[in-house]
Amino acid sequence: MLLPRLLGLLSAGVLLLSSPQASSAGQNGETRTETSPLFRIFLKDGSSLVSYGELARLEDRVVFSMPTSASEDQPQLHLVTLSPDRVDWDRTTRYADSARATRYRALRAEQDYALLTDEVAQALDEVSKVQDPAARLKIVERARKTLADWPPAHYDYKQQEISQMLGTLDEAIADLRASIGLSRFNLSFVAATESVFRPREPLLPPPTPREAIEQTLLAARHTTSSVERVSLLTTALAGLNREVSGFDATWATSTRVSTQAMMESELAVDRAYQGLTRRYLTQAEQRARLADVRGVRTLLDRIGADDRSLGRRRPEAVESLIAAVEQQLDAARRLRLARDQWLLRSDDYKKYAAAVEPHLGRLESLKSALEDIKSLAGSTPAALSLIQSAAAQVLKSAAALLPPEELRPAHALLVSAAQMADTAARIRREAALSGDLARAWDASSAAAGSLMLSARARADIQALLRSPLPTK
Repeated sequence: MLLPRLLGLLSAGVLLLSSPQASSAGQNGETRTETSPLFRIFLKDGSSLVSYGELARLEDRVVFSMPTSASEDQPQLHLVTLSPDRVDWDRTTRYADSARATRYRALRAEQDYALLTDEVAQALDEVSKVQDPAARLKIVERARKTLADWPPAHYDYKQQEISQMLGTLDEAIADLRASIGLSRFNLSFVAATESVFRPREPLLPPPTPREAIEQTLLAARHTTSSVERVSLLTTALAGLNREVSGFDATWATSTRVSTQAMMESELAVDRAYQGLTRRYLTQAEQRARLADVRGVRTLLDRIGADDRSLGRRRPEAVESLIAAVEQQLDAARRLRLARDQWLLRSDDYKKYAAAVEPHLGRLESLKSALEDIKSLAGSTPAALSLIQSAAAQVLKSAAALLPPEELRPAHALLVSAAQMADTAARIRREAALSGDLARAWDASSAAAGSLMLSARARADIQALLRSPLPTK
């Protein structure tokens, strides 16, 4: 007797789930309608902004796309940034749940619900084929769990119908448990049948053309970005001009005047902060080039006072200005450190420069002879001997000098210049003896290298004798 009664209970439940009447209307009499992807962001002052699609909540800001026109097919969208502190998150979250549920019920709910009823029907079919009561119990319990888990994961769609079906399954499970000697009640099943009330925020209609402009102006007042504010005001003015014939004349005129005044005020503030930025950056760069650390530091301290006098209207501009002045402060500190280092080492630099100057002069005295080798203009035996003799003297004297660490590269250039001068004279002599023009060109290359390296060595040494200059 148990199996027919069980199948009767389950069949009645499945008919309830899949009946045409239950499928055509949702919970609370809701009907299937297409919905647009409009959400609402409620602010703590009670107002709200329309969001086309879901918002993005970052650590320090909320970003969303707001329609600035009333067109449902191709709305004009504007990116808006808000501070999270201005948002009523509880109400905004409830509204998002309502919007998602409505859209889900319009687009996917019936399809998903049909899959659920198919799964329950397959379970019933399996129960009718199984003889073992314990196996039947497991099948029915699985079906019950599937039903109980479905509404919370699908925006409570068909919750009332599924609750009735769960009651039917509970009766069947109680009988099956009794038939195999188990207690008739399972508290986990009873608790799961109780529906959870989830209050939803009622959905609002799409904005009218007038409301779209009012929304744009509201977003301009609340956005954290001055650039966005000016852009939103510009968009609102364009909308007023575009839809002029469809608005109340008094409202349109007063709104246009107030919006234009806001725009002019914003542009005036922009100009004031732009002038502030130019003035501070010019002064900071000048003082940094003088390594005036205290002077740049004083500028940083004064920025806050000037910002307060302007009403603290452009926090992003001030933040950028402070960062730029801090860069100049860092440059001033680096230059000051380099000059202090130079002052501590300048005596060593001067002593080395004085010691090496005769050797640089000796190499410079060879310039004419080396130019002759470079241009293949001809070299007398005396000239070649003079080059080799002078180069040998430079190399011997340079080996006895210990340059400061910063001048070691320049000292190495000096040594290389002397070596290449000797090489140029030696190869030129070989070329003259053999009449080999290719070797004469090799001597030319060596002579050119010697001239270049000796000039570079002198320039590098002279550079370190001067106090460090600011970087460009």
